[in-house]
Amino acid sequence: MTSQVSSPAEQADGADSTLVGEQRKPAGVKDVQRLDRVIIRFAGDSGDGMQLTGDRFTSETASFGNDLSTLPNFPAEIRAPAGTLPGVSSFQLHFADHDILTPGDAPNVLVAMNPAALKANIADVPRGAEIIVNTDEFTKRALQKVGYAASPLDDGSMDGYSLHPVPLTTLTVEALKDFGLTRKEAERSKNMFALGLLSWMYHRPTEGTEKFLKSKFAKKPEIAAANIAAFRAGWNFGETTEDFAVSYEVAPAATAFPTGTYRNISGNLALSYGLVAASQQADLPLFLGSYPITPASDILHELSRHKNFGVRTFQAEDEIAGIGAALGAAFGGSLAVTTTSGPGVALKSETIGLAVSMELPLLVLDIQRGGPSTGLPTKTEQADLLQAMFGRNGEAPVPIVAPCTPADCFDAAIEAARIALTYRTPVFLLSDGYLANGSEPWRIPDIDELPDLTVQFAQGPNHTLDDGTEVFWPYKRDPQTLARPWAIPGTPGLEHRIGGIEKQDGTGNISYDPANHDFMVRTRQAKIDGIDVPDLEVDDPHGARTLVLGWGSTYGPITAAVRRLRASGESIAQAHLRHLNPFPRNLGAVLKRYDRVVIPEMNLGQLATLVRAKYLVDAHSYNQVNGMPFKAEQLATALKEAIDG
Repeated sequence: MTSQVSSPAEQADGADSTLVGEQRKPAGVKDVQRLDRVIIRFAGDSGDGMQLTGDRFTSETASFGNDLSTLPNFPAEIRAPAGTLPGVSSFQLHFADHDILTPGDAPNVLVAMNPAALKANIADVPRGAEIIVNTDEFTKRALQKVGYAASPLDDGSMDGYSLHPVPLTTLTVEALKDFGLTRKEAERSKNMFALGLLSWMYHRPTEGTEKFLKSKFAKKPEIAAANIAAFRAGWNFGETTEDFAVSYEVAPAATAFPTGTYRNISGNLALSYGLVAASQQADLPLFLGSYPITPASDILHELSRHKNFGVRTFQAEDEIAGIGAALGAAFGGSLAVTTTSGPGVALKSETIGLAVSMELPLLVLDIQRGGPSTGLPTKTEQADLLQAMFGRNGEAPVPIVAPCTPADCFDAAIEAARIALTYRTPVFLLSDGYLANGSEPWRIPDIDELPDLTVQFAQGPNHTLDDGTEVFWPYKRDPQTLARPWAIPGTPGLEHRIGGIEKQDGTGNISYDPANHDFMVRTRQAKIDGIDVPDLEVDDPHGARTLVLGWGSTYGPITAAVRRLRASGESIAQAHLRHLNPFPRNLGAVLKRYDRVVIPEMNLGQLATLVRAKYLVDAHSYNQVNGMPFKAEQLATALKEAIDG
């Protein structure tokens, strides 16, 4: 049988999928179609284990060698009412045999565990896509709870889709009838049944999932065995049922990556590893002072596991105590970090200003989420840029670094540490919920690829008075970086005052002199302005007249949209900022080369505001603040309008 092109669902990262080859089958064997990419979304109640199911499918996909990108999406409530729309949790995975950049615009396959999951996600599913529904949950009460007057499985509303009604709960309970479990206990394994079915459909490896289940339930071997049985039953159901006549192959992305050792990694995990690597390269102990807050908490959880690398984690009673402890650790000679999100950034602002005045290295990791106030705790946004720039009293400039992909969080953490240690300053790192929870393959770097971050602490006097006396001046600066010396408390002869009151230049003594204050304010600003950052690279193969400029997590959707436009014959340039304060020195010259500059952001135009003010360029904003990342087609349409305009 000739294989088919991939589902008519829109292609997220460039040209349409193509016919790959021809498959023939012996009698009695199901058809196998080869695809170049697939987008799957698992959706169910927040207690149905959709995040675990998606994580396991992702792990097996990564081990198989596909490129991938994920989008977990879960409710903010700890436990929303079962079967309701606010309680729907989903996990989207895009995997391919080539380089991809986003989790995809629309799923080729939707697995809906109940009516709420179907209703919450059906608008994203294109006609012709496959939908697998757990028919056991489509009861009259469950349908009424989400506003269905009649079952969509029976009223013809699903006629445009390839619908697979599967009694997942019944089949799972039947598969586990010999395990001595109650019906409720057996039902909990229905997500593993679904995972087994999807693993069969897409030829995913199974050994890793079975090993994971044995490890996860090592203290309850009967539960481990039941979950493995449900997983195998799902696989066997796909193999034997007549409803699934076709399975699919997506070959490994053999040519998409440079040679190396890879692993699947999320943004928060990459940040954690980057911090550990930075501390090792600096030969400094790593200290994290933090208060748990979504979506930053995973960094605290992960770093607490690495005491063997000299990592100390402190879960404080509140946000202010967390950053206060971190700043104290910086004073004591540690690579100091604090993590936060949402309103936690506001609570830390006074201590960030203190760190600016004390001129000590401190990393502030802000995993941005929807706001204001508590806002949308589990959704993504890019709306803290202006707060990071200006959200402190007085003139308190702070460098800002932003990673662009989950894997890039590793490098961004090291870069933020380089700046903090070299220039003796707090540094903001702006990630967001999309990067934090999303994942992609990451090439594990060799140690010799990492920068040397070794720090020289002050060892003795550094200034000679007029009478020849040698003394230590805590604010005598390096002429190149304007950084002050880092003196470890308890070092003989290096006693000095510290605090938030203005310092006298050089001596560090308290000073209320107007001229000195003016000098210190300008010097602190000059130190930030003088930070060495790479020039902005521009991708412009055709001499375009329109430039799309982005920052942070918009990189994937922007690049996917640019690929689409170029594939259709359009000419457009692309540049992406990692350093937001200071800007790259060539940014102004780059902007002036183009007739039109478009800046897509998940806010109301914060980078655009900064660019317009600094460079007097009529940059056009394209904005979205719905708690979700941009879709590639959405951006492609907006950029096409800019090109034509």
